[in-house]
Amino acid sequence: MPEASAAPTAQPARFDRLDALRGLAIVWMAAYHFCFDLNHSGWIQQDFYRDPFWTWQRTGIVSLFLFCAGGGQAFAVAAGQGAARFWRRWGQVAGCALLVSAGSWFMFPQSWISFGVLHGIAVMLLLLRLGLSRLPALALLALAAAALAAPALLQSPVFDTRWTNWVGLVTHKPITEDYVPVLPWLGVMALGFVVARARPRLWAGPAPRPLAVLGRWSLSFYMVHQPVLIGALMAVQALKG
Repeated sequence: MPEASAAPTAQPARFDRLDALRGLAIVWMAAYHFCFDLNHSGWIQQDFYRDPFWTWQRTGIVSLFLFCAGGGQAFAVAAGQGAARFWRRWGQVAGCALLVSAGSWFMFPQSWISFGVLHGIAVMLLLLRLGLSRLPALALLALAAAALAAPALLQSPVFDTRWTNWVGLVTHKPITEDYVPVLPWLGVMALGFVVARARPRLWAGPAPRPLAVLGRWSLSFYMVHQPVLIGALMAVQALKG
């Protein structure tokens, strides 16, 4: 399959549909977290850790984010994104991941986030940028399938510690508020990369503008939405006395 970068002048300036899909993930995530915060505050009673209604929603949200991250990286590679720009953006993601860890340690000291979605995206972007993006489509698809299957086929207690569970080959899910290990989630990001690279124009058509704009500011929204939601709930609780 020819690389999309073979004809850079034919690439659309923006990929609004991919941005809108990311924006949809943002809206879905905000609604999910609002319900989670209501539960944490005692306003509703739900089991977010075991009820399939909530666990499958989390899987869907994370899948959308990682698929879009893979697609965005495919377009960046095709456009010839320079190393400086990549590392600047990567530094923003990695820095925000550290802030999430610090904030979650304050809010949930027994289940703080050591490897959540931003941590996973940071590591997986490195894997894509520094090697996997050069693979042909069939090899990437095979890698994606292997990554998706690996946690069900291979587990070891070696990967059960907080400092090794980022790999994903755990024998039991760690106690944490967010957990997005490299395996199986690298498979989802690789699929996004393959699909975007194979059909770039599919993502350049018209899309709902509010979602597309929101999708372009996804990292900023991700970092501020929970403090805003939690602050609003705390304010309402204070007013209620």
